[in-house]
Amino acid sequence: ISFTFILPLFPKLIEFYRHLEAPTESRNSILNQILGGLNAYKNSFSKPINDRYDIILLGGALGSLFSFLQAIASPIIGTLSDRYGRRTALLWSMAGNLASVALWVAATDFRTFLASRVVGGLSEGNIQLATAIATDISDDKQRGATMALIGACFCIAFTFGPALGAALSNITTVATNPFATAAGFSLFLLVVETIYLYLYLPETLPSSRAKPTTKRISSKEKPTPPRARTNSHLLLNFTHFIFILFFSGIEFSLSFMTYDLFEYTSSQNGRLLGFIGLIASLLQGTVTRRLHPLRVVQLGVTACALSFFLLGRVGTQMGLYIAAGMLAVTTATVVTGLNSLSSFEAEEGERGGKLGNHRSW
Repeated sequence: ISFTFILPLFPKLIEFYRHLEAPTESRNSILNQILGGLNAYKNSFSKPINDRYDIILLGGALGSLFSFLQAIASPIIGTLSDRYGRRTALLWSMAGNLASVALWVAATDFRTFLASRVVGGLSEGNIQLATAIATDISDDKQRGATMALIGACFCIAFTFGPALGAALSNITTVATNPFATAAGFSLFLLVVETIYLYLYLPETLPSSRAKPTTKRISSKEKPTPPRARTNSHLLLNFTHFIFILFFSGIEFSLSFMTYDLFEYTSSQNGRLLGFIGLIASLLQGTVTRRLHPLRVVQLGVTACALSFFLLGRVGTQMGLYIAAGMLAVTTATVVTGLNSLSSFEAEEGERGGKLGNHRSW
């Protein structure tokens, strides 16, 4: 839930910092330098892009930065979890999340807000580590349903988190940072989660849970055969990359699209994202957990193509919500299915690293 607070707030957040710093005389500020680069990019076209899209372009740049840093960190976090345990890696990831949100609470200027996104991108390992933990505690027959459970939890958070974040953004407790209330409550949730994980999360890495034994293996006993791989990790990673390349752009820029086309407020964007989360959570609990992961991916890719077609022609709010429904089907299926397929191809001692590489794509 804490992770989703910021999603509907991005347009207003960027608008706030642009109005705060852009008119100043200092041309050396980070925000003004970025806006200068965006202006050079816009003017490079034969028909320059209108200034009204500055917020959208800046939001896209921030989203790309976060994803790029996450792509760098994910394989490292996954490999460390294979070596030192899921619990240790997750607690360090939570420490980074706490630092990121603490910076957001204190972000009275764009430089501090940018630092919070950088720290957050480099420490965001919660989802991949939860996936690795689910892989540790489930067998192949249970894997799809277990992955769907994680997906359902994420979708339920997506249902309530954006709306709650938008509501909290209307409560001003710090005049120099209108979003401090939402950030502060997000920080509170992360502190509670970190304490809970520290006290109650057991180590699930098989090699860490295994008890030492003095039993001598007979020479007649056959070693466990290596896992038969039906899909190469390269193929799965490439499929994930192609999908995320297009879907993440739509997912992140949806709130900017509604801000531009329909002048949506943070609350309206929160309701739209909550609608997507509600539909996706219902699908995770009913359809995704029952289908084979490959069929899940196929269903989601079809829904994704349909949603892109509808969004390209959206002109009414009814059309927007129909397209959002297709996005919800995609959210509930593709990544969950690909995670399950990737986990099938990983041995016990390499799941963290393999799933981290998969997520980094």
